[in-house]
Amino acid sequence: MHIKPTNIPLPLKLTFFIFSMVLNCMGIVILQLSEENIGYDQLGFLESFKDLPIAFISLFAVNFIGKIGTKKSLILALSIVGICSFILPFVQVFWFYKLWFAIIGTSFAIGKICVYGIIRNNIIEEKSLAKTMNSVEASFMIGIFVVNVGFGWLIASEYSEYWKFGFIFISLVSLLTIYLLSKAHIIEADKNIKANIISNLLSFRKTPVLLFIAIIFFIVFTEQSFNSWLPAFYKNHLKVNSFFAIQASSMLAVFSYIGRIITANIIQRFALRSYFIFCLGCIISLLSIIFWIQYFGSGDSEILLYLFPVIGLFLSPLYPVINSKMISQIDKQKINTFTSVIVIFSSLGSSVSSILMSLLFNNQMLTFYSLYILMAVVIIFILSLIYFKQEQFRN
Repeated sequence: MHIKPTNIPLPLKLTFFIFSMVLNCMGIVILQLSEENIGYDQLGFLESFKDLPIAFISLFAVNFIGKIGTKKSLILALSIVGICSFILPFVQVFWFYKLWFAIIGTSFAIGKICVYGIIRNNIIEEKSLAKTMNSVEASFMIGIFVVNVGFGWLIASEYSEYWKFGFIFISLVSLLTIYLLSKAHIIEADKNIKANIISNLLSFRKTPVLLFIAIIFFIVFTEQSFNSWLPAFYKNHLKVNSFFAIQASSMLAVFSYIGRIITANIIQRFALRSYFIFCLGCIISLLSIIFWIQYFGSGDSEILLYLFPVIGLFLSPLYPVINSKMISQIDKQKINTFTSVIVIFSSLGSSVSSILMSLLFNNQMLTFYSLYILMAVVIIFILSLIYFKQEQFRN
């Protein structure tokens, strides 16, 4: 039995929606805590408390998920997220944010492996897989938009001191998703097959797979440069207030959502390789224009507020497109292990990006913000050409 791309269960989309909010509230947290005399050097490492547990837990989660099933694993992960989000508003110490993000990262590692496993176990054809992944991952962009708009409204209102109580909304959505999951019929993989992690990892030592991993690393590296730090860039470099910085950044999520929805509906008309390279070309062009404006024009030009979000239109399809192309070629018995590898290098890309970005902020080098990101995109472009050449040669 195969799940049709248009009939992916609502709980699957809500799962990504929830994890998107808790993972991408980092920009809000950085913005708010920076006003409480917490330095960017500390805030830059905050991302690592989220990402390193994701990397560490991923491989160990494979057999755990295989034993109890994806449905129960998802419910467990969402329960933890819901409880932790309910507790956060009542804790005032900075160390708890580190613990909170570590727990969220662990839950996300379990959740993402489950979601990818469900999709791969029910869809075989490469372009159908790409369409489905773009559709489900589009809900991730909605989460970014909602968390920015919702917290932005709280921060700008007379209740700004209670901004952390916005996390209770995440708890309520988690509760709803758990209920829907408990009622949903989800096709499980064979629980009798135990993943041989070491053997599976060794089987991934092929040039196309290694290139794919590098591409994934730099895609997430690029995404986090925007998702976690764009509000702070708007406020520090373009001198806009916190509310407008958050709302302007939320437009990146809107364009990213549109990009994934468009991709989900047109991807079957194009070769994945051509579409991927086209998107990269558009990003490079936009970042080049932005850098030219920053470096040679007025560094605080308002046009930057409108150019940065447009990048999301072309950046957002990259991750699901390249993932679907590779995942469609992986054996179902190895998919959970392979997903854990994706999660590991995605989290490392996010963590490294945030640490390097904190150095830019600490050293007041924000004029080079777009150049820093442009260099990462150029690396993706070069690696992609080599990757697709390898694929073409192999076929």
